[in-house]
Amino acid sequence: MDVETYRRHGLHRNFNDVNPDGVVNGRANAEIANALDTPGDAHYHPCSEAMKRPGVPDGTVHSIRGYTASSVFPDTRRDIWVYTPAGFEQHENPPGLIVFNDGAYYLDRNGPVRATRVLDNLIAAVELDPLVGVFVMPGAREGTGTERARRDQRSIEYDSMTDDYPRFLAEDVIPLAEKTVGRSFATDPGRRAICGISSGGICAFNAAWHRPDLFGRVISHCGSFTAIRGGHNFPYLVRSTPRKPLRVFLQSGEADADIIVGSWPLANQEMAAALDFAGYDYRFEFGTGGHNLRHGGALFADTLRWLFR
Repeated sequence: MDVETYRRHGLHRNFNDVNPDGVVNGRANAEIANALDTPGDAHYHPCSEAMKRPGVPDGTVHSIRGYTASSVFPDTRRDIWVYTPAGFEQHENPPGLIVFNDGAYYLDRNGPVRATRVLDNLIAAVELDPLVGVFVMPGAREGTGTERARRDQRSIEYDSMTDDYPRFLAEDVIPLAEKTVGRSFATDPGRRAICGISSGGICAFNAAWHRPDLFGRVISHCGSFTAIRGGHNFPYLVRSTPRKPLRVFLQSGEADADIIVGSWPLANQEMAAALDFAGYDYRFEFGTGGHNLRHGGALFADTLRWLFR
């Protein structure tokens, strides 16, 4: 994901809303742009499982463009894609589930993660039980006059520490995906994961935190456990709340974002320390990269193996 793509789709989350003047102590939230492509990312490449392998058939991706029927986030429009592995119909057992926030960037066959290719290869090698992948984009509020107002919806959905987003998945997205593939998903939360980057990363953790009955597995790439909509409180909440039945993968790097609302490297180290303190089954990968999916993509197949082991 390049810097302009990141900006164009609002993935920088309008950090300057926290400080209307944009600059304090000579620093600005706009400095997040410096973390989107760093020298520390140069040695990260998509994992080998992200490449097409001879004899491994492609799964099927069903496209749902312009979805507007949400009961939780009314008057929003978004794109959703649903992946099923090859031979999906032949499996008798209910499939597992993995949801991707900012789904288009995980779905991209030329991107750093190439999630469907990784799923194709791991499932074909019987290293992973069959999974349905649901790739969900944040909503754009209809009827708004500016691109900025439409982008703000992402922060409302992803950064808020409420149960709204997991309700959206439970009430809107998962039933839609089940209808699309004609199968019910496994109800065991240990066979259900949610994944995201940045605000999508904290959103993944927040969804499982509120609904461990819905998701028992979490992947957070460069998660925004910072002072945007209260996310900096999660380390304390993890330490002070009875442990929930979650398995959590965290990833960040030395060159991750460091701006007015917080330091992503420190915030993720704090989250890892809190998970360790509270006795969670977790893994923390801290590398040299910045605020992007390159390190996460390089580890993605290994992440899935660990998550569903």
